[in-house]
Amino acid sequence: MEEFQVIVHTLPAPTSGTYSILRLTLIGSEGGETPPISVNAGANQHRLLPGSACVVRVWSEVALGRVVLVRLRLEARTGFPDLDWHCRGVEVRRLCDRQEEGAGLQHQGAEHFPCSRWLRSVDGDVELRNGDMCLLNSETVQTLKDHRLKDLHTKQQHIRWRTFAEGVPHCVDMTSLKELGPNLSYTRQSPGINLQYLRGFAERAESWSSFTELETMFSHNGSQNTVAKYVQAHWAEDWFFGYQCLNGCNPLMVRQTRLLPPNLSINSDILCPFLPDGSSLEQELERGSIFLLDYEMLEGVPANVINGKQQFLAAPLVLLHLNQQGELKPIAIQLQQAPGPQNPVFLPSDPGPDWLLAKTWVRCSDFQCHQLSSHFLRTHLLGEVCCTATLRQLPEVHPLHQLLMPHIKTTLQINIQARASLLAANGVFDKNVGCGLEALPVLLSRATERLRYRSLCVPDDLADRGIHTLKHCYYAHDALRVWNALHRFVSGWVDMYYLGDQDVEQDSELQSWITEIYTHGFLQLPHSGCPQSFQTKPELSQFVTMVIYCCSALHAAVNFSQVDFDLWMPNCPASMMHPPPQTKGMLTEDEILSILPDVNSTCNLLITLFLLSQPSADYVPLCQYREPVFSSGAPHRLVEKVQAELRAISDEITDRNKKLELPYDYMSPDRIENSVAI
Repeated sequence: MEEFQVIVHTLPAPTSGTYSILRLTLIGSEGGETPPISVNAGANQHRLLPGSACVVRVWSEVALGRVVLVRLRLEARTGFPDLDWHCRGVEVRRLCDRQEEGAGLQHQGAEHFPCSRWLRSVDGDVELRNGDMCLLNSETVQTLKDHRLKDLHTKQQHIRWRTFAEGVPHCVDMTSLKELGPNLSYTRQSPGINLQYLRGFAERAESWSSFTELETMFSHNGSQNTVAKYVQAHWAEDWFFGYQCLNGCNPLMVRQTRLLPPNLSINSDILCPFLPDGSSLEQELERGSIFLLDYEMLEGVPANVINGKQQFLAAPLVLLHLNQQGELKPIAIQLQQAPGPQNPVFLPSDPGPDWLLAKTWVRCSDFQCHQLSSHFLRTHLLGEVCCTATLRQLPEVHPLHQLLMPHIKTTLQINIQARASLLAANGVFDKNVGCGLEALPVLLSRATERLRYRSLCVPDDLADRGIHTLKHCYYAHDALRVWNALHRFVSGWVDMYYLGDQDVEQDSELQSWITEIYTHGFLQLPHSGCPQSFQTKPELSQFVTMVIYCCSALHAAVNFSQVDFDLWMPNCPASMMHPPPQTKGMLTEDEILSILPDVNSTCNLLITLFLLSQPSADYVPLCQYREPVFSSGAPHRLVEKVQAELRAISDEITDRNKKLELPYDYMSPDRIENSVAI
């Protein structure tokens, strides 16, 4: 008979304990197992209290070999609430009988079986294995191989795919947090936002009466926001329009161009006054100083009806010129894709109100693409696809499961909540945004069809768009430094578990994972460039870096900047109440207000942006891990190294920003959340 000492640990958090009865079984490498014993009932009167360590003896009449699994089952206790229990882990020590007289039983070294999750009575049997991460091909015990397959099969029964909208990345087949369960949901600690001065406008379904009235609302909500005040002061200036293309809340649209779009009705003579003396449009194109914004994905998208009033959308083309001072300025704006006499090209030399309205139309179009493509698709939906595939195809013992989950786990909850509220009937998009419920699936499917894997990888994206060398593109500078630090970290992680490219090719779990992402995320679109399999370690490292970057740093750049740039509503209106102008010289600046969103929709949207744009009070910064696997050994050394690199980047950004009139710190690692948590 073999004897074991087992210690069951409960997390110390106040609500971690339970009244329920815990039954425990040890499973050995030879396939044998002990009869289940009760840890906290019958002869063992332990209590599963917060922070408790319950010690029990377990006997086995069969030779177990090495204990490789611990099976736990929680059963509701009669007459008591059926509370979930947060298990920290289990320690198992084999007791051996030494033959020397009076020696008695001796302890061998403890085997640790980490848990760090909630257990429920409805879960049935839950089996823990030791905390050593490994690939499937490294498993030497058949019992553990079988457990690995069984674990994935169980997850795949619970976590399934469904179609959110045609042509859009698939989502998890859940509609409530109850279905998600306690281990994939979280509680976000609110930073305590003051919304007092935005409430109370619900009945004002009318235009702002004057810019003075709009300024009154702004001053009560933006007086402490230095960036928002700077935006209000400079929003109408051409250089600031270009600055926002590079460093605003949507720095992903602008690109260098060497050719004019064939549907842009413009020629060199018209643009000469806005170019350097002695130069021509052709010379500036060849020099690489002409940039393009193209919102063609908005063409023909149905516009919303807000407060009973038809709204309107545009699909602009914008040419910008990079001058010798490093400023990017718009020099031509065409508000619709098809050229024609009723689609004039607006120029900086046009009457002031016409030029300002043309730029405002572009900012409105940018709002639609920012919210649904740059923000929701590239961070939220991509993160959800990768999280769902990870849960379904990579067992918890897989090293990439452990590396990825801290960055992607939160996407399931936030996206379930978004589909039930923000993107649902009577939600924010339905009531306040030019792209309402009818347009939402259209624009998302177009954005998905245009999504390229290269555009998700920072070095490729910046080079392809020709912005990597721009002196004043702080997003590009910071993004590249953060990407490189993450890439070195991920490459080191991959090196620890994959000795060569052959190990990557032969990892069947990994290949199933990328197949699911290609199928359900990139919808098997070959032109997306998404890998369909992995052959080499560099390929794998790049893809994993991309996932972590998009769900942390990119999300910080496109989400936490929103209130700063949108609080002064004319800078980034969510809808327009008149169609794009077809003539020039017929507008006054005050008349622009009648085209912008109503009072109630302005304030309702700002309430949502305030709630979404503030990091939680308890947020976890980038690469600050709380999971046990990162706390010791080689993983811990890798984490320490990347944390030191990220701290250095934060310090460099802080020093740079001291010299800037408008600091840019959205990509500072100490401000980047580790995952998409809001």
